This record gives sequence, C-alpha cells and structure tokens, in this order.
Amino acid sequence: MADYTVLYDGACPICVKEMRKIAGRDQARRLAFVDIAHPDFDAGRYGTTYEAMMAQLHAVDGAGRLLIGIDCVSAIYTAVGRGWLVWPLKIEQTKPIWRFLYRLFARNRYRASKMLGLRCEGGTCDLRYH
Repeated sequence: MADYTVLYDGACPICVKEMRKIAGRDQARRLAFVDIAHPDFDAGRYGTTYEAMMAQLHAVDGAGRLLIGIDCVSAIYTAVGRGWLVWPLKIEQTKPIWRFLYRLFARNRYRASKMLGLRCEGGTCDLRYH
C-alpha cells in the first residue's frame, strides 16, 4: 500500500505533466494517483467536495489524513526524495506566503498550461478551473 494517495486534476495539462514526473521518480512506489476529473470520482469518499479538491492539490496519507495545498506538495516531493526542492514550504513563518502563492497558481493552472504550450483537450485551458 502506498504512503500517499495523490488526488490530482487529470484535466489539467500542467498537473498531469507534474504527476507523471513525480511518478517517474517514485522508485519505492510510495505514491498512488487518483484522477479527480474522472467521471466516477467521488470526493465525498475523502470527506470533502469536488470543488475543494479542484481548488488545491490533495493527498491522503497512510493514516487517512487529508493533506492539502503546500502540505500535500511538500509530502509528495519528500516521499520521492525531492524534499530539498520544497524545504521552504516547511518553514512555519513563511507558510502563509507559500499558501497564498500556491492558491494563486492553482486558480490559474489552466491558463499556465496554455501559456506553456501544453496540449489542452476540449478547451479546458480556456477555463479558470474545471
């Protein structure tokens, strides 16, 4: 069983690209991935709403705790041996700034995908969020 189940937006090109990169670094198979954009996905199973999950990246740890936003990012990067990339996210005094910046990015992830030239199916990159 995986240490974390990452609940990501599979309709978001930049999100899919990042999850593939992280999965490729997960040699110990510590992560499992669930696409929340899949029609059969039920956010209620995780004690939250689809809208909340679309607003920020979520993961569930082995104890069943929900990690959201920068806490999720920090945990999954650390799990694949890339904790050094996210060490600033762990500094308590700067967390409010990182949370704000992450939420800003998350709200604009489709726009960022389009700006980066990533392939957007069915016009999803023209949406604020799916």
